[in-house]
Amino acid sequence: MSEKIKWIENSMVKQNGTGASTELFNKQAIEKAINFHRTFPDYQPTPLRELSKLANNLGVGGIFVKDESYRFGLNAFKALGGSYAIGRYLAKRLNKDISELPFEVLTSPEVKEQLGDITFATTTDGNHGRGIAWTARQLRQKSVVYMPKGSSQYRLERIRSEGATAEITDMNYDDAVRMTAVEAEKHGWVVVQDTSWEGYEEIPSWIMQGYGTMAAESIEQLNNLGIEKPTHIFVQAGVGALAGSVQGYFASLFKEGRPETVIVEADQADCLYKSALAADGRPRVVGGDMATVMAGLACGEPNLIGWNILRDYSDVFVSCPDWVAAKGMRVLANPLLGDPKVISGESGAVTAGLLSTLMIDEGLKEAREALHLDEKSQILLFNTEGNTDPFKYRSIVWDGELPSAGR
Repeated sequence: MSEKIKWIENSMVKQNGTGASTELFNKQAIEKAINFHRTFPDYQPTPLRELSKLANNLGVGGIFVKDESYRFGLNAFKALGGSYAIGRYLAKRLNKDISELPFEVLTSPEVKEQLGDITFATTTDGNHGRGIAWTARQLRQKSVVYMPKGSSQYRLERIRSEGATAEITDMNYDDAVRMTAVEAEKHGWVVVQDTSWEGYEEIPSWIMQGYGTMAAESIEQLNNLGIEKPTHIFVQAGVGALAGSVQGYFASLFKEGRPETVIVEADQADCLYKSALAADGRPRVVGGDMATVMAGLACGEPNLIGWNILRDYSDVFVSCPDWVAAKGMRVLANPLLGDPKVISGESGAVTAGLLSTLMIDEGLKEAREALHLDEKSQILLFNTEGNTDPFKYRSIVWDGELPSAGR
């Protein structure tokens, strides 16, 4: 296994903005999602953490971390997508627009009687499944969750605590997704998955729009700090649904003036990086066990909606070994004096680990220059999860698992 960070500039990017449509993620579409989320009793915008001391230390203008460890009390951003997709699905069943179905209406006995019993099924490494289970429980429906082999027992128990029927399979993520689709067909369940394939695109597109709430909150929070927009966004990718949503929103909002975007993957599941390397516009697939500590990014088959947007609007694709995520966790957990502390899990911290390596490693000077990173750069990161597996978190942050020293 290589211990090196690999990167490639995107030679497919459409500089003139005539790439894939970003209509799904325009301001109106994302406002509809955020207005729906605001009706939830537990809704609060998650904090945007300013790491000014770290920015100064690395020689950039500003570093801002959107901290999703606070989302709905679930310690991860995923419920944004699952809740909005389920809301949209129920609205369609009821022949209504989602704007007519705030939380208190969706949870009413009258609506429950109209809908009857519905079971939502999904595959997850943990965070997405917990979000689906939480939403189904809130809406008095059922959920079934399958997890790929190697998944955390702790995360499985958290999903079950939300009322789901859940188990860890002996398959990798992508094979478990296929199995879930077969089981759902057999039992009449509704699949809520953030990856898309031929004939399964509507629900993934709703999930991606739900993720847009996070991006919309972040731009409002930056504006409140006097920053019109970030110059750079680093965003992690598994199947690419989150990354495609963030990229789509900022490309729709700022057109040719969009921030430079870096798509960051685990090197054991770097399907988007390999797709960019091939540079023919077609997505590539990574198979096998995808044994990475970044469980949330261990996905080998790109979401096609996400890929089309990332292909046309992103600037650099990066493939990171596990030590980069571990370094990010330690950097965020042990801030420079004056910066706030951020509790970040393995998949949440990889962008912080990359940025803090990129700015000081002479072997990555070319990447720094390609991205025009300098003292004027205002960089937005997304901490997509907190310590969703506290045992793994302590093993890395306290006990030094996956050291970055000497890399």
